[in-house]
Amino acid sequence: MKIIQSIILIIIITLFYSCESDLDKVNENKNDPSKVSPALLLTEISRTTFQVGGKNQLYASRMIISTSRDDVYQFFKWNQGSYDPYKTLLQVTKMIEEAASSNNNNYIAIAKFFRAYHFYNLTMTFGDIPYTDALKGESEQNFNPKYDKQEDVFIGILTELEEANRMISSNSTISGDIIYNGNVNKWKKLINVLRLRILLTLSGKSSINNINIANQFSSIVETENLMTSIDDNAQLIFLDRINNRYSSFNDSDYGSSLYMSSSFIDIMKERKDPRLFTFAERTGKASSEGLLINDFNAYNGGNPIIPYSENEKLVQEQNISKVNQRFYKNPINEPHILLSYTEQEFILAEASLKGWISSDPKQHYENAIVSSFNFYQKYLIDASIYFEGFDIKNYLNQDLVAFDKENSFEAKLDLIMTQKYITTFHQEGWLFFFDYLRTNYPQLPIQQGTSKPYRFLYPTSEYNNNTKNLEEAINRQFNGIDEIKQKTWLYN
Repeated sequence: MKIIQSIILIIIITLFYSCESDLDKVNENKNDPSKVSPALLLTEISRTTFQVGGKNQLYASRMIISTSRDDVYQFFKWNQGSYDPYKTLLQVTKMIEEAASSNNNNYIAIAKFFRAYHFYNLTMTFGDIPYTDALKGESEQNFNPKYDKQEDVFIGILTELEEANRMISSNSTISGDIIYNGNVNKWKKLINVLRLRILLTLSGKSSINNINIANQFSSIVETENLMTSIDDNAQLIFLDRINNRYSSFNDSDYGSSLYMSSSFIDIMKERKDPRLFTFAERTGKASSEGLLINDFNAYNGGNPIIPYSENEKLVQEQNISKVNQRFYKNPINEPHILLSYTEQEFILAEASLKGWISSDPKQHYENAIVSSFNFYQKYLIDASIYFEGFDIKNYLNQDLVAFDKENSFEAKLDLIMTQKYITTFHQEGWLFFFDYLRTNYPQLPIQQGTSKPYRFLYPTSEYNNNTKNLEEAINRQFNGIDEIKQKTWLYN
């Protein structure tokens, strides 16, 4: 009898655990899995990170103007910035965790690139930010991270990129890669060029944490793989599919009150630069008079530092250019660049001019310009119309472009930054504005009585949820005043 009872008990226990196991499977949410492939995470992180940055930086950079309101970005009166990049960084953290469990260091290396990229932009936007303790809400229940000094953030991201460069290897494959299609060597180049961008950003400092800025820059150039053509560009190619279309596609602002700035248009008109035709529309007046698309007289902009109502007169006269309609009517357009061979060559031109490296600044400068034209000629629909009769040699020999026709350091730096400025229309986020704050070139028009903002205010959510740490950071940096004209450590 006891034997029979024991057998029955074993059967019951077995059935119980079997049901429990089946119940676990039933309760598992297939739409919210506990495990996610790092390849899937890489795809989504890339798609989010590589999107076109929006209109705000175009207003701030005097590329576009509004004719319906005095835009706060156009008039340097913005307030709070956004901590949205931390949402993407949470996914980056998850990618690191999943990659560690699969023993694929390439995903970890690429994650370190994304960490460096986003933390760089965050510290450039605000100053001191949560870095060391950031993103530890799930792992350590730390929902109130302390703020790291901006200097320490730069040290940290440079260290992460150095680690990423050592870690990434062709011995492991990469799936889910919509940027480089699994090409490890191109990711390695990108990592190193981001290191150069960050070091050049720090050019106002001779060293940080015993790192000699110029020496480390030179060492990377001499020993590491860098980009060799526009084929190495870190860029997102758009598709005419839902969630994959060009970011400003169907944006109503472009079709109504958004127009080109005269200061931006004039730079290209003065240099007979046909990239103007790809960025802007002919004025209504020029179109009705039959002026061709490639006629520089067909383009005119509005003054970016006068009240919008005065520019509205140009609209009524049909004597102001809109942004080229392809930016809001074409679902594809050219790829959006996060970091390019063109930018690399401008970086190297400036570094050569500073004496950090021994190569010829003119060669890098001209490489950058040529590659920018190559990019648009490769990717634009109807490029032959825009660039009909264009001769790159003639362009480079113009007085306002030729590198050898300027003698002083400042004049040559102005040449480099002006050409870099042109290439950032709808590209590379706030990159130009950061460079403008660092170099003061090109000299953009500013409203009388107004000075340049160097940062954004911290988000209201931080005042509400992380008050103590935020107030400590503001007191440390700005004597308790969170204001956009305050200079961060970088500019002091």
